[in-house]
Amino acid sequence: MCSIIAYASCKDNDVSSVLLDALSLMEYRGYDSVGIAVLNGSSINVRKGIGNVREVSNKHRFDELVGRVGIGHTRWAAYGHVSNNNAHPHTSCNGKIAIVHNGIIDNYMELREMLKSHKFKSDTDSEVIAHLLEHLISKGYNLKDAMVNTLKLLNGSYAFVALLD
Repeated sequence: MCSIIAYASCKDNDVSSVLLDALSLMEYRGYDSVGIAVLNGSSINVRKGIGNVREVSNKHRFDELVGRVGIGHTRWAAYGHVSNNNAHPHTSCNGKIAIVHNGIIDNYMELREMLKSHKFKSDTDSEVIAHLLEHLISKGYNLKDAMVNTLKLLNGSYAFVALLD
């Protein structure tokens, strides 16, 4: 299993330190990668990589990400090999949606085919969630309806958090 975390702050712009602390507390076995995404008011910044929480955070300077809302993830590969591209968070084509996911999306190949106009960057089942949300929002669905319809399309056992710009 992987670990996912989301955090929003009303007071300060330092969610990255809270995400990092939480991911460190949840890290207890051989995770292969880690990443965080932080909304800084005008865009979503994603940093991720292969390795444990401390080494990836130091290498990619997680502490430099400023914002009041963020998500984080540690991964233990189920679909897709260990690579920077397969590390979470995953983003939509337009970069306005980032997701972290735990579990299995059984029908992700079918959904990728449905979204063949989208550019996928990973080999994971997880990335399809960001693209489904983007697709439905581009069709005029509001956020709530896009989320409900995404959930209706996904088959499997899973949990995810989405961050939208």
